[in-house]
Parts: sequence; structure tokens; C-alpha cells
Amino acid sequence: MPLTDEINVVTGAFSYTGQYIARRLLALGKEVRTLTGHPQRSHPLGSQVRAFPLAFDDPSRLREALSGARVLYNTYWVRFPYGHQSYERAIENTRRLFRAAREAGVERIVHVSISNPSLSSPFPYFRGKALLEQDLRQSGLSHAIVRPTVIFGREDILINNIAWLLRHFPLFALFGDGTYQLQPVYVEDMADLTVQVGQQQEDVIVDAAGPDIFTYREMVALIARTLGRRVWLVSAPPGLVLALGKLLSLLVGDVLITRDEIDGLMANLLVSHEAPTGRTHLADWLQAHVTEVGQRYASELARHYR
Repeated sequence: MPLTDEINVVTGAFSYTGQYIARRLLALGKEVRTLTGHPQRSHPLGSQVRAFPLAFDDPSRLREALSGARVLYNTYWVRFPYGHQSYERAIENTRRLFRAAREAGVERIVHVSISNPSLSSPFPYFRGKALLEQDLRQSGLSHAIVRPTVIFGREDILINNIAWLLRHFPLFALFGDGTYQLQPVYVEDMADLTVQVGQQQEDVIVDAAGPDIFTYREMVALIARTLGRRVWLVSAPPGLVLALGKLLSLLVGDVLITRDEIDGLMANLLVSHEAPTGRTHLADWLQAHVTEVGQRYASELARHYR
């Protein structure tokens, strides 16, 4: 397909979900730029995507990176507070990005949020996402909001690290009874949806969710069966599992799980109430990647902070 004159900007095109969005845009003949916290990091897309720093403290540099772009795809967020990073800072950084986009003449913003955000949520992750959705809706900019549930794929952390634990330990501790639900969506399906709504004109809010709903216990059991592992799934108080997670975090040099993540999962917030948009079944993907999933621990801190 011949190249067009249209410029699209993707935050985190050298990271997880952003790279899948960038690849689709390149295949459509778009010129792609990225705003990244690691502009010098090597990546297979480095020769095709021009990198600019996520210079939140320098609005002029943000405007320069966004100048001439028609669509901004924003995947920036923080999974948990760490060091100087906090949800409050992530909210303010995103607001600066939205302002810079408007001032640079960006026509449309596609913002990756989360399923079931709420301004009254007791969980700062979901509350912060709701605040940013509100800001974008009130900005006057053409926009699309994509709300993924829990994303799986080759670079995934949650599913991969569950598999890693199942490969290394004969026992797996569930938070409580494990009957709360989640609806995993494949990263390729999520990227397809995100680019699709980016090419539209109307303002939309859409969930990105897969075709299957599992209880947490069912999902862990599926991963164990696929790996051929006979692991004892034990129900335990969430506080005890969190304490075990902290011990394992010291072992792997990472943050394995947080209390907010446990509580959010147990509140059934990672399930959509709309028709599924994804087509890929987790069981099929696991079977196709059984030799690689969980072979190595995936570190959040190594990916984003080191």
C-alpha cells in the first residue's frame, strides 16, 4: 500500500500494546511517530517509527512531536505507584499530553482506558482512568475511548507470570475463593479495534473484551492444564497471598502484585457488559504458545523503570 501523508502518533510504540497499534498503522501506510519514556532503547520498529521523548515537563517539545499529526493513540499510564511515579502524576501528565495535542492541532485522540472506570471507584487506578475519560469528553476534541479488560499476548505480564509460577511451584494460592471473573482480550484483537475507531470520526466509547469469561480459578486451572502441570490451587485470605507475593517480589526483584490489583480483580471489574469485540480464545492462544508462555518471568520494573 502506498504511503499517505497522514501522521499518527502512538505513545509507547516500543512497549506492549503500543507496538501492535503502531504495526497496524504502518501497514495502512501511515507515518508513525512515538512518544516514549525510552527514546534510545532499541526496538524492531526503530527504523520505521521516529521516536520523541515523553517530555511532560516541556510542553513545547510535546507540541513539536505532535505537530502535523492527525491522530494521537495514547496508551500511557502507570500500573502502580513506584518511585516518583504516582497515579496523580500520571493523571497530570496525561492532561498535559491532551493539552499539547489540542494546541498542536491534532484532530482526534484515541485513549486506552480500562473496563468499568468510575469517578467514585475506591481504586485509584480505575478512578484515575475515569477522570481522564471525563477530561477527554469535555475537551472538544474528536475522540475514541477504548476500555480493555485484561490483555494477553506474547509480552503480557499477568498471564505470563501466572504461567511462570505454575511452572516453578507445586502450589498456587488464589485470592479468596477464586470465583470472581475476568474476560481476557488478545492484544492483536485489541489493537485492531483501537485502530478501527481511530479511523472513524464520531466520538465513541467501546470495550475491548475477549469471547470468554472465566472465574480466576478457571483461568489458572486452564493455564496449568495447558502447561501439563499438576498444581494444587489453594484458596487463601487475600492478605496472606499479598504477603507471599511480597516475598516472591524480593526473589525476582519486581512488584508481583499490589493490594489494589487484588481488590480490583475480586470486584469483578475486568469483565465487560457489552458484546465481546475480540475473537481470539485464550485456550487456543495458550496451546499455540505452550512452549514459551511462562518460561521467563516478565518484570514490570525492568520494562518501565530501569
